Amino acid sequence: MRKAKVERATKETRISAEIDLDGTGLYSVATGIGFLDHMLEQLARHGLFDITVKAEGDLHIDFHHTTEDVGITLGQAFAKALGDRKGIARYGEAHAPMDEALTRVVLDLSNRPVLVWRVGFVQPKVGEMDTELFKEWFQAFVQAGGITLHAETFYGENSHHIVESAFKALARALRQAVAIDPRRSDAIPSTKGVL
Repeated sequence: MRKAKVERATKETRISAEIDLDGTGLYSVATGIGFLDHMLEQLARHGLFDITVKAEGDLHIDFHHTTEDVGITLGQAFAKALGDRKGIARYGEAHAPMDEALTRVVLDLSNRPVLVWRVGFVQPKVGEMDTELFKEWFQAFVQAGGITLHAETFYGENSHHIVESAFKALARALRQAVAIDPRRSDAIPSTKGVL
Protein backbone atom coordinates (compact mmCIF):
# COMPACT_ATOMS: atom_id res chain seq x y z
CA MET A 1 0.00 0.00 0.00
CA ARG A 2 1.78 3.11 -1.24
CA LYS A 3 -0.02 5.62 0.92
CA ALA A 4 1.15 8.33 3.31
CA LYS A 5 -0.08 11.17 5.45
CA VAL A 6 2.05 14.11 6.59
CA GLU A 7 1.18 17.04 8.82
CA ARG A 8 3.14 20.28 9.04
CA ALA A 9 2.57 23.13 11.48
CA THR A 10 4.49 26.40 11.59
CA LYS A 11 3.71 29.88 12.88
CA GLU A 12 2.49 30.67 9.34
CA THR A 13 0.59 27.54 8.24
CA ARG A 14 -1.05 24.33 9.39
CA ILE A 15 -1.23 21.68 6.66
CA SER A 16 -2.22 18.05 6.33
CA ALA A 17 -1.60 16.08 3.13
CA GLU A 18 -2.47 12.50 2.22
CA ILE A 19 -1.64 10.63 -0.97
CA ASP A 20 -2.33 7.19 -2.39
CA LEU A 21 -0.03 6.59 -5.35
CA ASP A 22 -2.23 3.72 -6.56
CA GLY A 23 -5.49 5.60 -6.45
CA THR A 24 -8.07 6.50 -9.06
CA GLY A 25 -7.78 10.29 -9.11
CA LEU A 26 -10.03 11.15 -6.17
CA TYR A 27 -9.35 14.40 -4.37
CA SER A 28 -10.42 16.61 -1.51
CA VAL A 29 -8.45 19.85 -1.56
CA ALA A 30 -8.98 22.98 0.53
CA THR A 31 -6.02 25.35 0.76
CA GLY A 32 -7.91 28.63 0.85
CA ILE A 33 -6.41 29.48 -2.55
CA GLY A 34 -8.91 28.62 -5.25
CA PHE A 35 -6.53 28.34 -8.17
CA LEU A 36 -4.04 26.22 -6.22
CA ASP A 37 -6.90 23.89 -5.29
CA HIS A 38 -7.76 23.61 -8.98
CA MET A 39 -4.15 22.68 -9.86
CA LEU A 40 -3.90 20.05 -7.12
CA GLU A 41 -7.17 18.57 -8.39
CA GLN A 42 -5.54 18.31 -11.85
CA LEU A 43 -2.54 16.58 -10.28
CA ALA A 44 -4.79 13.99 -8.65
CA ARG A 45 -7.07 13.41 -11.63
CA HIS A 46 -4.40 13.11 -14.32
CA GLY A 47 -1.84 11.32 -12.15
CA LEU A 48 -4.45 8.85 -10.83
CA PHE A 49 -3.39 9.73 -7.29
CA ASP A 50 -5.90 10.03 -4.47
CA ILE A 51 -5.01 13.30 -2.74
CA THR A 52 -6.37 15.03 0.33
CA VAL A 53 -4.96 18.42 1.32
CA LYS A 54 -6.22 20.71 4.05
CA ALA A 55 -4.41 23.96 4.72
CA GLU A 56 -4.81 26.98 6.95
CA GLY A 57 -2.36 29.79 6.38
CA ASP A 58 -1.65 33.48 6.76
CA LEU A 59 -3.52 34.40 3.60
CA HIS A 60 -4.14 37.87 5.01
CA ILE A 61 -0.44 38.52 4.29
CA ASP A 62 -0.24 36.85 0.89
CA PHE A 63 -0.37 33.36 -0.65
CA HIS A 64 3.38 32.63 -0.52
CA HIS A 65 3.68 30.72 2.77
CA THR A 66 0.63 28.57 2.13
CA THR A 67 1.65 27.76 -1.45
CA GLU A 68 5.19 26.82 -0.47
CA ASP A 69 4.17 24.80 2.60
CA VAL A 70 1.54 22.88 0.65
CA GLY A 71 4.30 21.96 -1.82
CA ILE A 72 6.58 20.84 1.01
CA THR A 73 3.91 18.80 2.79
CA LEU A 74 2.58 17.09 -0.34
CA GLY A 75 6.16 16.40 -1.47
CA GLN A 76 6.95 14.80 1.89
CA ALA A 77 3.83 12.64 1.64
CA PHE A 78 4.80 11.64 -1.90
CA ALA A 79 8.32 10.62 -0.81
CA LYS A 80 6.99 8.73 2.21
CA ALA A 81 4.48 6.83 0.04
CA LEU A 82 7.31 5.86 -2.36
CA GLY A 83 9.28 4.30 0.50
CA ASP A 84 12.59 2.87 -0.73
CA ARG A 85 11.41 3.36 -4.35
CA LYS A 86 11.86 -0.33 -5.10
CA GLY A 87 10.38 -1.50 -8.38
CA ILE A 88 9.37 1.90 -9.74
CA ALA A 89 9.92 2.93 -13.35
CA ARG A 90 11.73 5.97 -11.87
CA TYR A 91 11.63 8.19 -14.98
CA GLY A 92 8.66 9.98 -16.48
CA GLU A 93 8.04 12.38 -19.32
CA ALA A 94 4.90 14.08 -20.56
CA HIS A 95 3.81 16.84 -22.86
CA ALA A 96 0.49 18.44 -21.99
CA PRO A 97 -1.35 20.92 -24.18
CA MET A 98 -3.93 23.27 -22.71
CA ASP A 99 -5.53 25.07 -25.61
CA GLU A 100 -2.76 27.26 -27.09
CA ALA A 101 -0.17 26.41 -24.39
CA LEU A 102 2.19 23.43 -24.42
CA THR A 103 4.43 22.32 -21.54
CA ARG A 104 6.83 19.40 -21.15
CA VAL A 105 7.83 17.86 -17.82
CA VAL A 106 10.68 15.34 -17.62
CA LEU A 107 11.52 13.89 -14.22
CA ASP A 108 13.60 11.38 -12.31
CA LEU A 109 12.59 10.08 -8.88
CA SER A 110 16.30 9.96 -8.03
CA ASN A 111 16.10 11.33 -4.47
CA ARG A 112 18.36 14.12 -5.74
CA PRO A 113 16.10 17.19 -5.86
CA VAL A 114 16.73 19.66 -8.67
CA LEU A 115 14.28 21.97 -10.42
CA VAL A 116 14.95 23.40 -13.86
CA TRP A 117 12.11 25.86 -14.53
CA ARG A 118 11.66 27.29 -17.99
CA VAL A 119 8.07 28.36 -17.61
CA GLY A 120 7.17 31.96 -18.24
CA PHE A 121 3.90 33.76 -17.77
CA VAL A 122 2.32 36.59 -19.71
CA GLN A 123 0.23 37.92 -16.83
CA PRO A 124 1.40 38.56 -13.24
CA LYS A 125 -1.67 36.88 -11.73
CA VAL A 126 -4.06 34.02 -12.34
CA GLY A 127 -7.18 34.92 -10.43
CA GLU A 128 -5.83 36.25 -7.13
CA MET A 129 -2.64 34.16 -7.26
CA ASP A 130 0.74 35.60 -8.29
CA THR A 131 2.12 33.53 -11.17
CA GLU A 132 5.62 33.62 -9.59
CA LEU A 133 4.25 31.37 -6.82
CA PHE A 134 3.91 28.38 -9.14
CA LYS A 135 7.69 28.06 -9.32
CA GLU A 136 7.74 28.23 -5.50
CA TRP A 137 5.25 25.33 -5.31
CA PHE A 138 7.22 23.21 -7.79
CA GLN A 139 10.50 23.97 -5.98
CA ALA A 140 9.05 23.00 -2.62
CA PHE A 141 7.46 19.83 -4.02
CA VAL A 142 10.61 18.56 -5.74
CA GLN A 143 12.85 19.38 -2.75
CA ALA A 144 10.61 17.53 -0.31
CA GLY A 145 9.80 14.74 -2.77
CA GLY A 146 13.36 13.97 -3.87
CA ILE A 147 12.66 14.65 -7.53
CA THR A 148 14.82 15.93 -10.37
CA LEU A 149 12.36 17.83 -12.56
CA HIS A 150 12.72 19.81 -15.77
CA ALA A 151 9.68 21.86 -16.79
CA GLU A 152 9.54 23.87 -20.00
CA THR A 153 6.67 25.70 -21.62
CA PHE A 154 7.22 25.94 -25.37
CA TYR A 155 4.54 28.55 -25.97
CA GLY A 156 1.32 29.96 -24.60
CA GLU A 157 -0.61 33.21 -24.45
CA ASN A 158 -2.79 32.69 -21.40
CA SER A 159 -1.22 32.23 -17.95
CA HIS A 160 -4.08 30.04 -16.74
CA HIS A 161 -3.48 27.68 -19.66
CA ILE A 162 0.30 27.73 -19.17
CA VAL A 163 0.21 26.73 -15.52
CA GLU A 164 -2.52 24.16 -16.05
CA SER A 165 -0.49 22.54 -18.82
CA ALA A 166 2.48 22.39 -16.41
CA PHE A 167 0.48 20.66 -13.67
CA LYS A 168 -1.10 18.21 -16.12
CA ALA A 169 2.32 17.35 -17.56
CA LEU A 170 3.62 16.89 -14.01
CA ALA A 171 0.74 14.56 -13.22
CA ARG A 172 1.27 12.38 -16.30
CA ALA A 173 5.05 12.23 -15.82
CA LEU A 174 4.69 11.26 -12.15
CA ARG A 175 2.12 8.61 -13.09
CA GLN A 176 4.72 7.01 -15.40
CA ALA A 177 7.57 7.28 -12.92
CA VAL A 178 5.79 5.75 -9.91
CA ALA A 179 4.44 2.80 -11.92
CA ILE A 180 5.83 -0.56 -10.86
CA ASP A 181 8.02 -2.08 -13.56
CA PRO A 182 6.95 -5.75 -13.80
CA ARG A 183 10.39 -6.74 -15.09
CA ARG A 184 12.15 -5.52 -11.94
CA SER A 185 9.54 -5.13 -9.23
CA ASP A 186 11.98 -6.35 -6.55
CA ALA A 187 14.88 -4.09 -7.51
CA ILE A 188 15.88 -0.53 -6.73
CA PRO A 189 16.21 1.13 -10.18
CA SER A 190 19.82 2.23 -9.71
CA THR A 191 23.25 0.66 -10.09
CA LYS A 192 23.98 2.10 -6.63
CA GLY A 193 21.36 -0.18 -5.11
CA VAL A 194 19.70 2.74 -3.35
CA LEU A 195 17.81 5.90 -4.27
